Amino acid sequence: MKLLRYLCAMNKQRTVLTYRNYFTDFYAAQSEKVQDKIAKTIEIIETIDRIPDRYLKHLQNELFEMRIQLGSNIFRVFCFFDGGKLVVLLSGFQKKTQKTPKEELERTLRLMKEYFKEKEAENERKNIRPGKR
Repeated sequence: MKLLRYLCAMNKQRTVLTYRNYFTDFYAAQSEKVQDKIAKTIEIIETIDRIPDRYLKHLQNELFEMRIQLGSNIFRVFCFFDGGKLVVLLSGFQKKTQKTPKEELERTLRLMKEYFKEKEAENERKNIRPGKR
């Protein structure tokens, strides 16, 4: 198993990070089994070149959802790409209905805007020309 983790680390396709504490708070509140499943999904996103919709699905514009299922429990973590190789995790929730809750979607879009606004301000402070997302 250690060898597999080593090989996966060597073949990392992208980097996953979190924005503020939204994802980490969600993650910490989950059971150990759910945390393990989330960690495995993140590992798949980091290492597989073409990620199946089963793990990462495009929702709209730049927004994606990381998809986690454990038994009959379904969890979603909103995320987006910043550049081609960086995945930023935002908030997560347990899905209880067929449709994504409007409040969760609105909150996520607001957080994504905040992230890019902060990044742009940081680049301006460093006197770096903003690049394409």
